[in-house]
Amino acid sequence: MIKGEAEKAIRALCHQWREGLTAAERKHPSFDSFKSWLHAKGYSHYLKFRSTAGPEYDAEIWFDQEFKQTWPN
Repeated sequence: MIKGEAEKAIRALCHQWREGLTAAERKHPSFDSFKSWLHAKGYSHYLKFRSTAGPEYDAEIWFDQEFKQTWPN
């Protein structure tokens, strides 16, 4: 898996995953819950790419960016 392809897929899958959440769960999206969903749905291969920091670290950053959970610079 190429990192750029994984990023595009992870960002899109974040929103697909969010559709199945309750209103309360949508307020504070959980990366661990998202990661479990990826494995359950057969999308875990998107977490297998070369990365200096590690693929799960990068995927969590993309997840946080998609849901506006990052600290401002």
